[in-house]
Amino acid sequence: MNRRTFLALLSAALVAPVTARAELMLPQSRRLKLFGAHTGETFEGPYRDDRGPIPSAMADLAVFLRDFHSGETTEIDVALLDFLAVVMEAVGAREATVLSAFRTRATNQLLARTTFGVADNSQHIYGRAIDLYLPARLDVAMETARAMRRGGVGWYPDSHFIHLDTGPVRQWDLGGEGFERLLTELGRLIANGDLGITPTGELRLGDEQKPLSVSQRLALHRLVAKAEALANAH
Repeated sequence: MNRRTFLALLSAALVAPVTARAELMLPQSRRLKLFGAHTGETFEGPYRDDRGPIPSAMADLAVFLRDFHSGETTEIDVALLDFLAVVMEAVGAREATVLSAFRTRATNQLLARTTFGVADNSQHIYGRAIDLYLPARLDVAMETARAMRRGGVGWYPDSHFIHLDTGPVRQWDLGGEGFERLLTELGRLIANGDLGITPTGELRLGDEQKPLSVSQRLALHRLVAKAEALANAH
């Protein structure tokens, strides 16, 4: 499999849009109970009432769901909060742990360089995405969210979280056997130099080579090590 074919298949696997979108039937009042995994902060209370989103609560949520790397905030899409609230209610979850919500472009670019599966133009940048963990029935929550066809739903079983966003309706899995095969193929492509990265950790740009950054090198080593371990296990 060459580099272009591999990247095309990867893109198709991670972004499979569908056209239909169901509207959520929401009562006039909604509330959330959230815990910030990286900050230790909490939010608990209503965020909308019979007049619509509550400005003070939305302001508090903008701070709570901020980019914890930089401290910057943005307006959070109330439709994302509605999506989350309905999913939690459907599975009887009283509280959700938030792993990631708003990201600045700088933070997203950093994660895209060091973490596999981060989209360059992520919905997190626009305050329209959230990564979360539920203490029970996480897989049921994922399936429930997908059935709503409200936006993007990502399933990360190995890392024990789901992604929700209010972008185009689509779904993807990043874990399990499919992810293992993808990592194995990634390791092979790197070993062959098909991705422009040499096995010694340099980036090939035309006839020139430049060293990878420390964070890029560490991420590459983790991916290759896991790919090699998985390849040897099967």
